[in-house]
Amino acid sequence: MIGYISDNLLLPILDFFYGLVPSYGLAIIALTVVIRLALFPLSAGSIRSARRMRIAQPVMQKRQAEIKAKYANNPQKQQEELGSLMKEFGSPLSGCLPLLVQMPILFALFATLRGSPFADVPFTVNLKVLPAEQIVAVEPKPFNSPSHSIFVTDTSHVPVIASLEKGTKLGVGDTETVNLHTKTGDSFASVLGGVENGDSFNPTWSVTKGEGLVNVDQNGTIHAIAPGDAVVEAKIPGLAARSGFLFIKALGQVGFYTDGAVNWDIAILVAAFGASLFASQILSGMGMPANPQQATANKITPVMITGMFLFFPLPAGVLLYMVVANIFQAAQTFLLTREALPDNLQAILDQQMAADAKTVTATVSSSERLPFEPKGKK
Repeated sequence: MIGYISDNLLLPILDFFYGLVPSYGLAIIALTVVIRLALFPLSAGSIRSARRMRIAQPVMQKRQAEIKAKYANNPQKQQEELGSLMKEFGSPLSGCLPLLVQMPILFALFATLRGSPFADVPFTVNLKVLPAEQIVAVEPKPFNSPSHSIFVTDTSHVPVIASLEKGTKLGVGDTETVNLHTKTGDSFASVLGGVENGDSFNPTWSVTKGEGLVNVDQNGTIHAIAPGDAVVEAKIPGLAARSGFLFIKALGQVGFYTDGAVNWDIAILVAAFGASLFASQILSGMGMPANPQQATANKITPVMITGMFLFFPLPAGVLLYMVVANIFQAAQTFLLTREALPDNLQAILDQQMAADAKTVTATVSSSERLPFEPKGKK
């Protein structure tokens, strides 16, 4: 499903925007905004549900405990009362459905930005080399990798698959060629033959695991040498992987620290991601009663996630998408937290805010009292 969404929805949108403004960086931003706008109703439902549950949860927990205690010997009545409670405030799980619905599109968007044209595309073949006397008993099963759309010009891309006719189990001494081809069966080499500078998209072949067990030439022909597990990889260059945008040196660049040097463009993107995530979390608590645990989580979570992405191998183009998506999410959260609440929830919120105000006043009064003064003198 993810590959289908990427090929038939996201890449055509990307082609459209690149046709308007020939910049892959701007195309990423435009694609991100379009997808976020399309998913606005779903993500808005999740934000609204989270806001309402944050207000209603203390009351719901208290009422649930009372209902379970009161109808402990009457399960049917207990379920009826709990159902009525859910109708009054809504189910805590209601915000999960919109998230689940939009997940395939977001995963497809993520996969699109990690592939061509923004990054080099690897085709990985996991091999098992068996002794010659064992391979004769193995029934050949053809292998086909997942399809990846490869850009061969600025606006032209073809879905490419890696295949092994006899499968991924080889006998010592066997020779097998990995065939890179389109879904229609045309070889990738024939596609490149009709493209200007097509040689620049020729795959590079390497053994990433099990050197000494197999070797592979630059035509994709594998030679099995010794028994064991091995991995062969074909990597097709991404058209825009080395294209820059604004302060970003290359959209396909991966890693905060490579070859003994700090990639400051990656560092800036990761820092912007953390700042936008922190802003979104702070905005989600606007107008809400104080919650020390939530406040602590709001501070720690962005730091942890930001630290993780400093060393997580994501291309700069994906990080650019994440920053833009977070900024959009923060703006969406700000707008939705200003919406009027249902009357029952507004009444609860007013009570919670009043209780918070009393607590703050009491704390201030206590702090103003001199150490030797007895309580009640101020």
